[in-house]
Amino acid sequence: MQSLLLRDEDEDSGSSRLLRQAVSFLVHAAIALGVWLALMLVGYAVNPSSFSQLLILLLSLGVPLIVGFIITRIRQDDMATAVWLLGLIWLMIVALWIVDMPTRPNECFQCGVSQKLTRTLFSLPSPSGLIDDDGPFIGTWPAAALIGYSIGAAFAMRRKEDR
Repeated sequence: MQSLLLRDEDEDSGSSRLLRQAVSFLVHAAIALGVWLALMLVGYAVNPSSFSQLLILLLSLGVPLIVGFIITRIRQDDMATAVWLLGLIWLMIVALWIVDMPTRPNECFQCGVSQKLTRTLFSLPSPSGLIDDDGPFIGTWPAAALIGYSIGAAFAMRRKEDR
């Protein structure tokens, strides 16, 4: 009888642990995307027309990296290092959406799959015209923010383990 009670307690602790992990994952993802949105709002307010998209990509990766490092340094949480998965999934969903789009004049006319993706997500060598040239804003930069946050969190976790 007591073994049945212990199993119920173990299951309750397991489900509550899973719930805490899910909430923690979502909080870290929200922080990473919030930092990225704040960065975009600052960029919108400053309105720098001379910033290259590569610089914006590096800022979208670097600023959440620093914030992820600081937050994980203050409060250690393994789920902070897993947020990159959400960024990868988001990038894959947007890439699938782009690949499925039809091409026509002024919208990556007769582009192959790799050209569609590089021209839409990275604007290399020029924007594709698909999704109104907002590919980096919709797909690449938020994914970079989530990946950067995870990298910063992983650095903070490794530094703590070394001690």
